[in-house]
Amino acid sequence: MAKFPEPMARLIDELKKLPGVGGKSAQRLAFHILRAADEDAELLASAIRDVKAQLRLCSVCNNITDVDPCIYCSSAVRNQRVICVVEEPTNIAAIEKTRNYNGVYHVLHGTLSPIHGVGPEHLRIANLVQRLAGGGADEVILATNPTLEGEATAVYLSQLLKPTGVRVTRIATGIPVGSDIEYADEVTMQKAIEGRREL
Repeated sequence: MAKFPEPMARLIDELKKLPGVGGKSAQRLAFHILRAADEDAELLASAIRDVKAQLRLCSVCNNITDVDPCIYCSSAVRNQRVICVVEEPTNIAAIEKTRNYNGVYHVLHGTLSPIHGVGPEHLRIANLVQRLAGGGADEVILATNPTLEGEATAVYLSQLLKPTGVRVTRIATGIPVGSDIEYADEVTMQKAIEGRREL
């Protein structure tokens, strides 16, 4: 195994912590950064610092944002009475690509997974219940991924939210089972939203 100077070894170790980046990829990225112009390397470092310093979670929907409330929650043209519940902030982009949904969102930041020790208390469910407590919505669309964990989360939320009197729907299974909605194309995502069903 090659020995690298300490700063390079440290950079490679940090890059390996990124999802989908193994040892070889981390080395390629580190050497790319080393060869890059000083200005480009500084821009990358600055962008990373800014993400950590300026982004936070929306106090209403838990989406990542640089303003609070986020652009969806503060929009005067979006239907604030329809809330689409998603697992992660990246799922919002897949739904927005359809240009067919005009409601707002609620981000759980995960799914129920008893095997991995993730229970309801680990997800951002409490503020969803608070949003609905004052009659804040007519419909909640459960747009969790069609995986075992996503389905379990949807069933749990359906049972939790039904007593509030809000209409609870589930996106249709136009999205292949076992995949992430983040990777769905526009037509598939549009059909899934249009074909949602009552739970």
